[in-house]
Amino acid sequence: MSLLDRVQRKAGEGATSPGEDAQQTPTPSAPAPAALAPTRPGPPTFYTPDLPGGVELPAPTGWQVRHAPAVQRRAEPPATEDVQSPANATATAAAVTLATPSVPMSAPATSGSFQGALPTAPAPEALGNTVPLRPRSAPPLLMRTQGGPAEPSDPARQASLLNRTALSRGPLTKPGSNNLYAQLRSKVHQRLVEELAGNTGTAPPEQVRQRIAELVNEMVVEQNLTMTRQDKQRVIETVISDVLGLGPLETLLNDPEVTEIMINSYRQIYVEQRGKLSLSAVTFESNEQLMQVIDRIVSSIGRRVDESSPMVDARLKDGSRVNVIIPPLALRGPTVTIRKFAKEAFTVEDLMKFDTVDESMIRFLRACVRGRLNVIVSGGTGSGKTTTLNILSGFIPEDERIVTIEDAAELQLRQEHVVTLETRPANIEGRGKVSIRELVINSLRMRPDRIVIGECRGGEALDMLQAMNTGHDGSLTTLHANNAKECIGRLETLVLMAGAELPSRAIREQIGSAVNIIVQQSRMRDGTRKVVSITEVLGTDGEHVQLQEIFAFHQTGLDEDGNVLGSFGPTGIVPHFFDHLSAEGEGVPIELFQSLQVVGDN
Repeated sequence: MSLLDRVQRKAGEGATSPGEDAQQTPTPSAPAPAALAPTRPGPPTFYTPDLPGGVELPAPTGWQVRHAPAVQRRAEPPATEDVQSPANATATAAAVTLATPSVPMSAPATSGSFQGALPTAPAPEALGNTVPLRPRSAPPLLMRTQGGPAEPSDPARQASLLNRTALSRGPLTKPGSNNLYAQLRSKVHQRLVEELAGNTGTAPPEQVRQRIAELVNEMVVEQNLTMTRQDKQRVIETVISDVLGLGPLETLLNDPEVTEIMINSYRQIYVEQRGKLSLSAVTFESNEQLMQVIDRIVSSIGRRVDESSPMVDARLKDGSRVNVIIPPLALRGPTVTIRKFAKEAFTVEDLMKFDTVDESMIRFLRACVRGRLNVIVSGGTGSGKTTTLNILSGFIPEDERIVTIEDAAELQLRQEHVVTLETRPANIEGRGKVSIRELVINSLRMRPDRIVIGECRGGEALDMLQAMNTGHDGSLTTLHANNAKECIGRLETLVLMAGAELPSRAIREQIGSAVNIIVQQSRMRDGTRKVVSITEVLGTDGEHVQLQEIFAFHQTGLDEDGNVLGSFGPTGIVPHFFDHLSAEGEGVPIELFQSLQVVGDN
């Protein structure tokens, strides 16, 4: 029952017994004209004598009364009535008070009547045995004055933590919550760090996994969440990846079909599968989460990345190559490129299975490496140079001492006697940098039988050529070039970058005497990698370095699916070092170099 209904009901009861009402309630006097002056007092109140000490509560505002038309119609007094009965006067005064709360007026002492700006408030004893009005909860009109009921939240705007695992499932967030499961993950992570005092890296992984599962179950019960077993397991796996792994990247790193991961921003990740690029459904939640993963990668090898040093080369535990560049150089946010290495290093059989080389080329290259010839693997970016270099290094005999030099250690040699050296960037003060060239110079004092340089990019090319010409035969390295001829020009340019003012003829003579074999590798149109040429370096004729091709890949076209068609084969030229291989005990049959002649029908 509303407040006005109770006032009117009380007025009706007074009309049935005018005598009793006259004894308890004095007849209201007409307001004086001065009382109707346009003053602006505070909002009207009603008095509740049953509460301790009496409490004055605010009456409904004019906005609420104006939105109750039925009450306003009852509040209009009859135009022809000059004399009102006590009951009618009570109801009229109460209604007028509600309709015009800003105008001060006297009101009857009837229980529940509203008081305007009265000179003195009536004492509780003057109200007699009337039934007081008790304060009630806010009616719907009061809720509307506070902005209206909350609209249901849009599920599309609620980014769930589990959406980044790229698994098919419906939204998990509850209406009205903001990323509820992200908060759940954050709380579990925070409590885990508190319990382990931040030693999640040193604690046993099984203990961390078990405690994460327990914390997720506890938090679900505490927050009274409704989750299926499958969803709960996804939350547990996500937290485990964040704490012990690389967060969302764990899904891609564990996928054997993914060979490269390219993170353009925290919301856009491309992957390479079977030589083709595609957009992945896996994303990060924010740039902050991506930066945490980056810091975890680079700090594991003692490097850093920040605004003063926004570029860094790193590696993962399995040897995968990582390149990071962050703002202000990367305008769209942190950018990461990961070139994955297989769980197990590729073998010769794998290369033949991928149709990268054929058996005759493998036999020839094995003889060249074991016969201590200097080999350069040339190719473009992403052509598979490092993979081929890793396999060629596997041909080195077990009883030889091997020193590898790389920017980021990627080679996976299976020999026992291997020394791995890695460059070091400058510290925050700009000191302590160690380049590949310095490592090459130092490696000459380490009594190496073989020197394997991951990639020549600068002045270290001069030191490598000098090492090849001073008794360190059988060295291997890689170089960026599109073909064998450009490889020679590129090598000459790198030697000039060393700062030595050597004439071009002297540099070419160094190259002609040091390098024996150039293995050219390319990434084909269909995404496959192939050794397209094996070239012998003959020396110089005074001005130019002489080359001759021994093996080649002849492309004939594309099939209906866009796959490259072609065949490997010798060119028919016998290399000049054929006798040298025989003298080293690594001879190959001369028939290996005879090209197949297709005889047509006459």
